Amino acid sequence: MATIRELVQGREVYTVQSTDSVREAAAYMAERNVGAVPVLKDDNLVGVFSERDIVRRVLMEGRDWASTQVEEVMTPDPLTVVPNDDAEHCMLLMKQHNFRHLPVCDGTRLFGFLSMRELLLHDLDAKEIEVRMMRAYMNAGAE
Repeated sequence: MATIRELVQGREVYTVQSTDSVREAAAYMAERNVGAVPVLKDDNLVGVFSERDIVRRVLMEGRDWASTQVEEVMTPDPLTVVPNDDAEHCMLLMKQHNFRHLPVCDGTRLFGFLSMRELLLHDLDAKEIEVRMMRAYMNAGAE
């Protein structure tokens, strides 16, 4: 199975700052059509902010999204993976911890951001290739 580096390398990582308002972060996420973003403070990863955080910690608690800072409602100190981790390991972590996104860090530097959707699509592509190879093998044996 592929390493995470292969899946995220070269892709832009959308981030927000811990002091951004929830409204600013939500608008940023909507413009980029993403459901979660890593949160940085002085270029260091400090959390993950997601649509789920907006619903549970802003809307359900009646907070003002224009004055609430992301750091007040984000998921702090997220679990991270390294670029050399394999996709299967990341899928297992996401399942065990009920996450849909994982930051990928190379040392202290944010390297990428991985979604469960990306992992599932990658896994589906790999399985389609296996099926094609099996069909080719079976058809070659039938000749």
